[in-house]
Amino acid sequence: MGEQSGPSGDISGRRRGGRRRKPRNGRKTALTVAGWTTAAVVVLGGTGLGYVYFRLDGNLKSVDINGALGDDRPENVDNGSMDILVLGSDSRAGANGEYGGGDEGARADTAMIVHVYQGRKKASVVSIPRDTLVTRPECPTEDGGTDPGGERRMFNESYSVGGPACAVKTVEKMSGIRMDHYLEVDFSGFKNLIDELGGVEVTTEKAIKDEDSHLDLQAGTHQLNGEQALGLVRTRHAVGDGGDLGRIQLQQAFIKALITQVNEIGILTNPKKLFDLAETATSSLTTDSELKKAKDLASFALGLKGIDSKNMNMVTLPVAYDVIDRNRVVPLPKETQLVWDALLADRPIPAEATKDSAGDKGEAGSVVKDD
Repeated sequence: MGEQSGPSGDISGRRRGGRRRKPRNGRKTALTVAGWTTAAVVVLGGTGLGYVYFRLDGNLKSVDINGALGDDRPENVDNGSMDILVLGSDSRAGANGEYGGGDEGARADTAMIVHVYQGRKKASVVSIPRDTLVTRPECPTEDGGTDPGGERRMFNESYSVGGPACAVKTVEKMSGIRMDHYLEVDFSGFKNLIDELGGVEVTTEKAIKDEDSHLDLQAGTHQLNGEQALGLVRTRHAVGDGGDLGRIQLQQAFIKALITQVNEIGILTNPKKLFDLAETATSSLTTDSELKKAKDLASFALGLKGIDSKNMNMVTLPVAYDVIDRNRVVPLPKETQLVWDALLADRPIPAEATKDSAGDKGEAGSVVKDD
């Protein structure tokens, strides 16, 4: 198992607690992706596209995670479960620059470990806050060099430093769990998919107004288009303490609404709608090399179709505010280990793992109604 930093960022984890972080200005953050990806693979999984697979293959981008990491990985536990690292990438160039503040470069601002239990009927999703301080392992860089890593490094920097392979390596060192697959999606892909679906219905318990994310919703039921959905999963300042933890709770509620809608609409009876969705999905996905063909992705998706929102347990990695830097959080060692142990053993995450976490508290989780 990888060592976890304590709430002060030290490895011993002897101190716990910390100050509430203040809302941060400036750089806007990325989308939620687990719901988008689940929707995309559900669409592909039921298609029987056959002759158009070749066309869709040209849309997909892939990364050889196995080749990049070699043998420096946890043991592959064969208990019928599956673990997937899902990232939302925020490349601040091109179409995504509209949402990322105009900066160049790519970041992974949303990260979720999706654990699919044996039988493929239930899943647990563990959101990792982008500002979590971790011990980052040594990683190869895209220019052929090596980044030495180190303690108290912000989690989402692993992607900036070494791309998908470094992100996977960081998660595996943190958790001791081997990731079976890697999926990544970007801002514009998320927005386009929601529009292709015809929007997603959500009910807000109170008004949400955030000028930074261009979101202005009254309390009530809304059919969100792509722009509004993107605003919802990006918003920070309108809920909670203005930090990443409240936004994650909004993301989790939206993911459940998205998955419910994908399972309910009759897209499989409309070939054109189906193909348009498949085109949108594959054009915005980056996968590990084992899923680089649309046919492989569809086969993978078939194993996820039995999971609905009611059988998906969504939590945030147990964290506390860092006592040195209140704009950062650090894993709670004991509670985090409970999460990793449960997933390794293919068991439900125990309630005591998150009861003292800053990540699953606050008002944000009640803003969007969870059916």
